[in-house]
Amino acid sequence: MEISSARKQPSVSCVLVNWNGWQDTVNCLDSLHQQDYPRLNVIVVDNGSTNDSVERIRERHPWVKVLLTGKNLGFPSGCNVGTRAAYAAGADYIWLLNNDTAAPPDTATKLVNHALENPQVGAVGGVLYYMHDPSQVQAWGGGEINLWTAFVRHFTAPAVFSKRTYLTGACMLVPRSVCEKVGIFYEGFFMYCDDSDLCLRLHKAGFSLAVAEDTAILHKEGGSAPRQSPVIDEFATTSTLRLLRRHAPLPWLSQFIYIALRLGNRLRRGQAGNFAAVLRGTRTFLRERNRNFNDQLAQTSGDMAIN
Repeated sequence: MEISSARKQPSVSCVLVNWNGWQDTVNCLDSLHQQDYPRLNVIVVDNGSTNDSVERIRERHPWVKVLLTGKNLGFPSGCNVGTRAAYAAGADYIWLLNNDTAAPPDTATKLVNHALENPQVGAVGGVLYYMHDPSQVQAWGGGEINLWTAFVRHFTAPAVFSKRTYLTGACMLVPRSVCEKVGIFYEGFFMYCDDSDLCLRLHKAGFSLAVAEDTAILHKEGGSAPRQSPVIDEFATTSTLRLLRRHAPLPWLSQFIYIALRLGNRLRRGQAGNFAAVLRGTRTFLRERNRNFNDQLAQTSGDMAIN
């Protein structure tokens, strides 16, 4: 369905985060440059890349606004730098998109149409397909999380988005008014759990989630680090413990179950490095358990970015 010409088209800012991955980012920007939505701006947040990413991106796509954080803030905080810039520029919708995706030309239009037709929705997701196998659904918008075990599963077919569901941050369109009321990504997550946390907060605020089921976004997934990497295990452990603390019915019990299952799985697989990484992630959580992290539009000193 086309947006009525009588209805003013809202402005959309698409936010990508890049960290040493200019090849993926440039390919994603190629697809965004072909979008048929007329009021689309794109912001790339370079999260402290140590290669020539910024030069490569600016050379290939000079029309894109590039913000430099100067250091790797992590994915959620990097997104927040772009979100705050988009909000300050007056964007009506923030389109969070992973840099290792490719969006067909009508994607922005379909996301906005769905948001306009469902004003009660706090965020609209897209249907993701594997880039290496476009016939296979990677995530039908998102999935659900068990707040007792922290077990997460993606939906791969149309599903009901109830109170324990989330939209994947790989593609999420959020209205400006929702950012004002609920906030943005929680910066206590360096990576992982940011999308689940935001969506759980949307549910608590009375918003629903929706999927633009006519979209078809290709997603590479896993470009930042190998899936079995101890570094990933460490970050995921800290993030998940923080998520459970914020949302689980009995946080201490859920955290105990989660750590026991995670350590048991690494021990069973003989993954000594990953076992140690889970312990390190747990120590980080305990050491910083009283630290306050931002999840609102108001900027803190750690959010500095320049053109």
